[in-house]
Amino acid sequence: MRIFDPHIHMTSRTTDDYERMYAAGVRVVVEPSFWLGQPRTSVGSFVDYFDALLGWEPYRAAQFGIRHHAAIALNPKEAEDPRCRGVLDVLPRYLVKNRVVAVGEVGYDSMTPGEDEAFAHQLQLAIEHHLPVLVHTPHRDKAAGTRRTLDVVRESGIDPAMVLVDHLNETTVRMVADSGCWMGFSIYPDTKMDEERMVLLLAEYGTDRMLVNSAADWGRSDPLKTRRTGEAMRAAGFSTDRIDQVLWRNPVAFYGQSGRLDLPPDTLDAEPGRDDPAQAAPPATPVPALAAPDGTYLGNSVLRGARKE
Repeated sequence: MRIFDPHIHMTSRTTDDYERMYAAGVRVVVEPSFWLGQPRTSVGSFVDYFDALLGWEPYRAAQFGIRHHAAIALNPKEAEDPRCRGVLDVLPRYLVKNRVVAVGEVGYDSMTPGEDEAFAHQLQLAIEHHLPVLVHTPHRDKAAGTRRTLDVVRESGIDPAMVLVDHLNETTVRMVADSGCWMGFSIYPDTKMDEERMVLLLAEYGTDRMLVNSAADWGRSDPLKTRRTGEAMRAAGFSTDRIDQVLWRNPVAFYGQSGRLDLPPDTLDAEPGRDDPAQAAPPATPVPALAAPDGTYLGNSVLRGARKE
């Protein structure tokens, strides 16, 4: 089972998680920009954060056999904070970088005027940079927030095929399916979606344009929820091909629109769906090596203590 987690916050996770994820079949991840749990107080703190998403974190992931990419944005949780408004001005310098495969997370938290402005502005940046967009739908009043999200997407003029609307559930999936956007589902231990509910939605709506993610962060979450969803699909009678579509080919197709995916060679061998040219991985932009000749990143290493050669 090859797995691409299209939304996970590995900055909040440990190296043990990377080891467990690799053992479970995870080979590629996308880490969207998000709220760190407390307010950031300057644009400089975002710059340091973005630099880490594009430098240290891909290096750390690579030590465990996982290809790491990022989505860069001013997240909706902080869009209303005047101390963060300048982040919109620095985004263009990051949206041209090789490991940035989308603009995100953008969208709504509380549906404030500041969130409206930041969302619309970043959709235009995505259009200008020919990048997909990862959209966060609000945790409160989700149906109204999702309707407003789709209105803003339409008003922007962006191609719906370049938009992934995330954190969906039974009350919002239909409107997103009808919009032409991709549909994202976060599988959580207690909230949002779980594996069994996800299987029922896949049985009802099919597997086209459907992505599942763990959205694992500093809260109670599980970076193996993608694998557990695949196992639940198998137990429900889904074919290996349909499981592969949801866990691998769909995220490859969506983020591949950036032209920047760095996919491991062993995932490109003949597997379910590979005989379909429409599902073939798009060409990727070469990604520079992360590690120095001595195996460190900027003089640092994830290794600790003495090691046997």
